[in-house]
Amino acid sequence: MSIEIDTIAERLRLAAKAHEAMAETGAGSIAAAADLIVGAILRGDKLLLCGNGGSAADCQHMAAELVWRLTHERDRPGIPAIALTTDTSFITAYANDAGFEGVFARQVATLGRPGDVLIAISTSGGSRNVLVAADEARKRGLSVVALLGRDGALAQSADVAIRVPADDTQLIQQVHLAIEHLICLLIERALYP
Repeated sequence: MSIEIDTIAERLRLAAKAHEAMAETGAGSIAAAADLIVGAILRGDKLLLCGNGGSAADCQHMAAELVWRLTHERDRPGIPAIALTTDTSFITAYANDAGFEGVFARQVATLGRPGDVLIAISTSGGSRNVLVAADEARKRGLSVVALLGRDGALAQSADVAIRVPADDTQLIQQVHLAIEHLICLLIERALYP
């Protein structure tokens, strides 16, 4: 049992250090991302989100927080956000016929409009289908907010790159969730003070 307790304590300490490092290095990029999204919403534009695996779940979580609400303190109208990870009929049809690389880019091309914002999430910063979606978004006049780890090509396709200063996928994902909640909170406060 002591090995498990030691592991728990160590992982929690590592998570706290990752969050602290993000607070030191990333507050400006988080604020810039929220400002970009708020500007889009005020113009009548929307938010699209894409990512794979745990990042796909984050997309759905973030879209839910925006369309419904993050906190019970603000009873507000919905904020337009669409997770491109949820339409299993489209995703499986497209991937079956055309491969997985363009599964998000096709949705960006179909649903995205100039002025919209794409949040592209990839812990490695190198998920090919997320990179292709970000490039498609830029071509179509959407802004791109990238959430990634320390490194990755995704940052080059972004208007705002939020880099978590960590290499451990689990830690990056934990910090991503905190960032996503912060962005939702900042958007709510800006739009509905």
